[in-house]
Amino acid sequence: MIYQLTKTSYGTQFQQNVWKEITKIPFGSVRTYKEIACLIGSPQSSRAVANACAKNPYPIIIPCHRVIRSDGSIGGYSGSGGINKKKQLLNFEIGYEKY
Repeated sequence: MIYQLTKTSYGTQFQQNVWKEITKIPFGSVRTYKEIACLIGSPQSSRAVANACAKNPYPIIIPCHRVIRSDGSIGGYSGSGGINKKKQLLNFEIGYEKY
C-alpha cells in the first residue's frame, strides 16, 4: 500500500473498518462484498459493505474497485467514470481483459 490512511472522523466505525480492510486487497486481486463482511467480523453485512464502498471518500486510495459481487459480476463503483472505470481499473491490474 502506497498510502497509509490515518484515523479520520469521516464515516461510521463500520465504514472505516470496511475501508481499512479494502486497503489490504493486493494489486490485481479482488474480494467479494461477502468476503469483506466476513473479514471484518460481520458476515451478514454484505449490503452494508457495498454501501460503505459507495460512500468511499477516496476511490483510488481505498481501492473499492477491487470488491465485486459473489456471483463474479463487478457491482457498482462510486468513483469518477462509474462501472466503466471500475472495469478498466480491474482489467489494467490483472493485465488482460476479463471484466
